[in-house]
Amino acid sequence: MNSSAKASPWWTPSVHADRRPFLIGRNAIQAALRGFFAREDFIEVDTAVLQISPGNEAHLHAFATEALTTDGQKAPFYLHTSPEFACKKLLAAGEERISCFAHVYRNRERGPLHHPEFTMLEWYRAGESYESLMMDCVRILALATETVKTGKLAYRGAESDPFAGPERISVAEAFERHAGIDLLASVAADGSTDRDHLAAETTRVGMRVADDDGWADLFSRVLVEKIEPRLGFGRITILDEYPVSEAALARPSARDPRVAERFELYACGVELANGFGELTNAAEQRRRFEIEMAEKARVYGETYPIDEDFLAALSLMPDASGIALGFDRLVMLATGASRIDQVLWAPVAEYGT
Repeated sequence: MNSSAKASPWWTPSVHADRRPFLIGRNAIQAALRGFFAREDFIEVDTAVLQISPGNEAHLHAFATEALTTDGQKAPFYLHTSPEFACKKLLAAGEERISCFAHVYRNRERGPLHHPEFTMLEWYRAGESYESLMMDCVRILALATETVKTGKLAYRGAESDPFAGPERISVAEAFERHAGIDLLASVAADGSTDRDHLAAETTRVGMRVADDDGWADLFSRVLVEKIEPRLGFGRITILDEYPVSEAALARPSARDPRVAERFELYACGVELANGFGELTNAAEQRRRFEIEMAEKARVYGETYPIDEDFLAALSLMPDASGIALGFDRLVMLATGASRIDQVLWAPVAEYGT
């Protein structure tokens, strides 16, 4: 067979037949999770895809579009990268426990674990700590594998037991254990970071450092190359307490102001979820968004608008915890699929086709 031959489309009967068990598993897991949230007294909500701002994280890329007003004037809109802003507005409106299965859109992303359109499962608990989300995650991962009768999470030959007690490790502990770097030595009490200190440490452990690398670039490089490939093997890992500069939507930890109430969930080296104790200080949130957009302008030469409605809603939003889980990735690992397009009923067309 010619190695350059184009793969058959997903709708080819033989290809669909191979994918169908994963898709049936997807439906079963989604139904089981809806039952889980209903039993926990969550209200399922549905949010608009079109937003004034797609989110204000420096390295997220959105799809832009235009709306036409009734008199033909153009108004810019974006496809949301997360339902987060809308969900928090609903918390401000008075909802206390909400869940949302949302189709979300991220540009410049495609691969075995990435797709330009995918499903995000988000849920929020007003008046509850972010540790409650960690317990939710453990139960959800176990439920997913029970539902499809695999009993485990698997990816590329690796396995993770969702019924074993999770490993919980701070980002600083992970940097020390897996990279030999004292991360918090480069973070001041006010959350500001020392690029040169982290650069020297990164060089010392044999990793590359470019002249234009900022502290965040170095942090991400160590995380991706040294730490993430070691998380979630045998049992799931909760990577907790990110530096405040890497947690733009999370509140600072009461234990240590250098870190925030942010955690990520890993299984088989794959990131599955990102949870927060939510920041509700509008002035601080604006400051962080402006920092993120300045970095986006520096790296990519563009910025996204700030949703002023969202900042106004923070004044009414109660203390809450919230989390975004990549539903398609969960289905992949629970069913044993090797690529995200195997668990999508109708994948987005390949670019250029």
